[in-house]
Amino acid sequence: MLERSPRILTSSWGKLQVEGLGVVKDLKAWPGGAREWDWSETGTGHSPGIQLADAEELLANGATVVVLSQGMEERLEVPESTVEALEARGVEVHVAPTPEAIALYNDLTATAAVGGLFHSTC
Repeated sequence: MLERSPRILTSSWGKLQVEGLGVVKDLKAWPGGAREWDWSETGTGHSPGIQLADAEELLANGATVVVLSQGMEERLEVPESTVEALEARGVEVHVAPTPEAIALYNDLTATAAVGGLFHSTC
């Protein structure tokens, strides 16, 4: 049986409270685990935004559905090339502003091998 992805319990500007992890600013989550998302690991910035490299850890940990958040004010870009690269690998991809992305991700934790990248500010 696949491990469930940890739920995001609360969110506010700059803070995500994550089941089993605590409070982080930005989050990487996958079936059975989560950690703070450190943008400097892959050179992520608001532009060009989320890269395939940012999602690799989610896939390596069993995610077959990925939720990518655009930030609270939709300033984090999600290039079509990132979405297309994930879809080419058979991954179901959802892109939404952070509040909607959290709601969708939390719903999916009950039924899917879901992973996500969440930005808690702009």
